[in-house]
Amino acid sequence: MTARILITGSRSWPDPQLLADTLMDAWHDATQNGHPGIVIVHGAADGADTLARDWAEGHGLEHEPHRVTCAMWDTCDESCPPPSHRRARRDGTTYCPLAGHRRNQAMVDLGAELCIAFHHNRSAGTADAIRRAAAAGIPVRTVNL
Repeated sequence: MTARILITGSRSWPDPQLLADTLMDAWHDATQNGHPGIVIVHGAADGADTLARDWAEGHGLEHEPHRVTCAMWDTCDESCPPPSHRRARRDGTTYCPLAGHRRNQAMVDLGAELCIAFHHNRSAGTADAIRRAAAAGIPVRTVNL
């Protein structure tokens, strides 16, 4: 069975080579552990997610973007508190700050053999995904910069 590698990371991840080397190591480890290959699971955001997608495509590997469950910043769902929880953007529009947490949980719920977290600038979204993956029993490898 192909190993699912869940990627989470900062939108400002500054070191594409470190990310690429880390993914190459994960691929190697997965094949050494009997998996025929890996699929890169990501949240389709800028930064680490995009770099991971590009790396997977560059190596002819499958990647699984989560745009369907991707953070729906402009809408809320029944789990959201009253409208006062919404935050304002610079342009005056508002967004739901819980949307990223819902996307992270959706990806974790699908399972993975490993979560690799590219944590930079104390990214709250990355920290949230790390906590959710660990709580689900998914091993987490954190790369900090």
